[in-house]
Amino acid sequence: MLKGKTALITGGASGIGLAAAKLMHANGARVVIAGRDADKLEAARREIGEEVHALQVDVLSRQSLVTMASKIKEALGGLDVFFANAGVAYVTPLATTTEDAYDTLMDTNVKSVFFSLQAMEPILRAGASVILNTAWLNQVGVPGRAALSASKAAVRSFARTFSAELLDRQIRVNAVSPGLIDTPILRGVGQSEHPGQTDAEFKKYLAGAAKLIPFGRLGRPDEIAAAVLFLASDASGYMLGSELVIDGGLAEL
Repeated sequence: MLKGKTALITGGASGIGLAAAKLMHANGARVVIAGRDADKLEAARREIGEEVHALQVDVLSRQSLVTMASKIKEALGGLDVFFANAGVAYVTPLATTTEDAYDTLMDTNVKSVFFSLQAMEPILRAGASVILNTAWLNQVGVPGRAALSASKAAVRSFARTFSAELLDRQIRVNAVSPGLIDTPILRGVGQSEHPGQTDAEFKKYLAGAAKLIPFGRLGRPDEIAAAVLFLASDASGYMLGSELVIDGGLAEL
């Protein structure tokens, strides 16, 4: 589906990003994965394939993003696919969220997406596909998730506005909206409003969350990767500014 195309995935060393990188590589793409942790990137590169390019980048640094774009252009000529996947997720209760926590979340989930695309736009080939990773939270109201939900709603809006702005080059911008997916970020610090809970208690929390999903289970990274592959490919060539929701019915039913 992607033979001869070059794809960049930020946050490509684990979770949804790694699953998408694997699938794109398996479908013929030249893959570039980017992230902050050099060791995790190298491990992911070996797992996907030795010919995969791994670039260390800080998505919060505009200069780092510009440098990454320059390296990609020099090595591969340009991009046909850009999956802006890097992000963070943690609870943001109104009463207790600090300004630093708010700023980190918004900078990572919103500001970095804007400036990532700003840096990559000059090396995107005409007709390229850009996929933004939003979340089911952009459609519903969940207590304790205000800032996180707002950040994902902003990314959903980007899919529309960037599509309009890049239309003259036929660059398509669409969004993928995962539900609760079993990835390292879901099991990370700050996912629960009760940070002191034990591993067993957190597993109980996840089991309870799964019961809220109409499909009855958490999603898998490969299920999101399949949607990303579709949006990256010519099969979705008539989609523009759209959102694919893959959440087991969590936000829809």
